[in-house]
Amino acid sequence: MLKTANIDELENKKISKLLWQYALPAIVGTMVNALYNIIDRIYIGNGPDLGDHAIGGLGIVLPIMNLTAAVGMLVGAGSASRISICLGRGDKETAEKIIGNSFLMTLLLTGTLVTILFMFIDPILETIGATAETFPYAKEFLLYYLPGNIFLTMCFNFNSMMRASGYPQKAMYTMLIGVVANIIIAPIFIFWLKWGIKGAAIATVISMFIGLCFVMHHFMNQSSMLRLRKKNIGLNPKIVWAIASIGLSPFFIQVAASVVVFFINYKLKTYGGNIAIEAYAIANTLVMIIIMVMVGLTQGMQPIVGYNYGANRVERVKETLYYTIKVGMVVGVVGLVIGMLLPDITVKPFNPSPALAEEATKALRIITVMLPLVGFQIVVTNFFQCIGMAGKAIFLSLTRQFLMLLPALFILPRLFGIDGVWYSLPFADFFATVLTGVLLLWQINKFKKMGLPVKL
Repeated sequence: MLKTANIDELENKKISKLLWQYALPAIVGTMVNALYNIIDRIYIGNGPDLGDHAIGGLGIVLPIMNLTAAVGMLVGAGSASRISICLGRGDKETAEKIIGNSFLMTLLLTGTLVTILFMFIDPILETIGATAETFPYAKEFLLYYLPGNIFLTMCFNFNSMMRASGYPQKAMYTMLIGVVANIIIAPIFIFWLKWGIKGAAIATVISMFIGLCFVMHHFMNQSSMLRLRKKNIGLNPKIVWAIASIGLSPFFIQVAASVVVFFINYKLKTYGGNIAIEAYAIANTLVMIIIMVMVGLTQGMQPIVGYNYGANRVERVKETLYYTIKVGMVVGVVGLVIGMLLPDITVKPFNPSPALAEEATKALRIITVMLPLVGFQIVVTNFFQCIGMAGKAIFLSLTRQFLMLLPALFILPRLFGIDGVWYSLPFADFFATVLTGVLLLWQINKFKKMGLPVKL
């Protein structure tokens, strides 16, 4: 059996301490893509000759940024889960083969997606709600951002595998390096060189590359437990499927979220115009941060659950699930309190006009109301992914986005106008959480009736 100090912690360390040890770096990792966009929006909102429409333009491109990040989640989350299980079984050789395959998968998938987005950039932006005022800002940003996106997806991929192989703190630092670089570089390009949106995009790409250099140095270093080796770079069908079968769940979550934002922006454009789209770009910032924290918690849960599930240490699997649910719901309560009682914390940094600030505040108080339940839903959904039940995880992921939210978006605005678009979000959150709870209880009872040693 493969043993290191890090692996010993997965077996024996107190779950509450272990979760935070892995979750804090994971939260940083999952928030990086969102943080790049948020930082750019704050700078742009205060930049020369830009203002509300520029913020709206960056809000429009966020689902496209999330779509490209989904490739990193497909490969990175799938690889990390498989690596954790392999290490739990003491199989280092297969773990390194997974790293090599994931490297090539990321290059091919990201290259293909970016090429398609470039070919259809104008109709895509028009479809997702860009107006005559926001379109130029959104397009200019993407023209400079998309070519460098490979740096972010590769960084996310290998950062996930770094956490899974027992280096959570190092993973956090490597991702923070890129974010800190963006905080420093972006104002130079936006304010000093006066490059506007173009400057924000270029600064983001440079920051991504800096972060990637530090991540890849780890996997090239001979002292690392797992390394990227030339002999393992390829596409082994069994390994590719092993990665994809688990990674499809977070991939579909991200893709579904991006697709739904397309519809949200379209409805906002129809019922509220530019100000509604710009209000969503601001209000969604808090929701995005809270959800990224929740997803980070589940990413931190993943190596603990994956390893102990592979080692058949059932009690630690169960304890990890229940503790993560509690923390996830507390995070949701924090988001609810900020949205309801302290909306200025979210709205003012973007320097909006008074009318935009008022609309963003109203939206914020509606869309944050179900965040505590969202914490439960996200943790349970990702738990199914961690134990290899990708089908259930995908089903729950798509339920909230498509079965609940899309019908609400087409029905409620007809009854309540622009407020109906805002109401659609908590409506979908509530009913998706109910379904998630039912499925979890059903699965627990199924395990007990089967008398399986892995019952939860």
